[in-house]
Amino acid sequence: MSTTTKSNDYAHRHLRFGWWSLFIFLCLGLTLELFHGFKVSSYLDVSNATRRLMWTLAHAHGALLGLIHIATAVVFRVWPDFAVPHRATISGCLVGASVMLPGGFFLGGLSFYSGDPGIGIVLAPVGGLCLLLAVFRLASGQFPSTKSQQRQ
Repeated sequence: MSTTTKSNDYAHRHLRFGWWSLFIFLCLGLTLELFHGFKVSSYLDVSNATRRLMWTLAHAHGALLGLIHIATAVVFRVWPDFAVPHRATISGCLVGASVMLPGGFFLGGLSFYSGDPGIGIVLAPVGGLCLLLAVFRLASGQFPSTKSQQRQ
C-alpha cells in the first residue's frame, strides 16, 4: 500500500473520529447547560461542585480533542509523507487520549467522596500522557529529505 493511501486512511479515520467526538462532547455541553437552566440540584448544589467541575472538564477536553483529531486529519491529508514512521503511534495515542482524558473526568464526577473525584479520575492523567506523546510525535515529525525531492 502506498504512503499516500495509508495517509488518506489515517486522515479519514481521524476526520470521522474528530467530528463524532466534537458532536458527542458538544451534546454533553448542551446537557450541562440544560442542567443549569432547569436548576437540577444533583448538578448545581454546592455539595456537587466536584461533579460540576469534572463534567465541565470532560466536555472541554473532549471537544478540544475532537478539534485536534480534525487538525491531525488535515495534516495527514495535505502532507502524506509527514511523520510516516510515527503515524500509527500518533493515531493510537490520540484515540486513547480522546477516550481516557474526558472519560476519566466524566467518571470522576459520577461518584465522588468528600469533594474528591471518584476512582475513574485515574484515566485522566494516562490520557494526558497519551496526548503529550501524540503531540510530541507530531511536533517532531519530519518531511522526507530534500535530496530525495530534488531527484524527482
